[in-house]
Amino acid sequence: MANLSELPNIGKVLELDLIKAGIKTPDELKNVGSKEAFLRIWENDSSVCLSELCALEGAVQVIRWHDLDEMKKNELKKFHQSL
Repeated sequence: MANLSELPNIGKVLELDLIKAGIKTPDELKNVGSKEAFLRIWENDSSVCLSELCALEGAVQVIRWHDLDEMKKNELKKFHQSL
């Protein structure tokens, strides 16, 4: 995969947000991880939400974010609430 938008959950808007945050490829996203990617996007736009964090994690795992296991969803929710 060459484009971020080829990953599950990554549409054109989230792809642009990632690029603005310095993450330009699927490999870069996987190496950075969902939480760090979210924090980088959040620096530019503090209105990003939990759904976007879940979307990023799903993209890292190459699954739809709805299919994340409940333990991971709860972990992400706690992380988001801590910001």
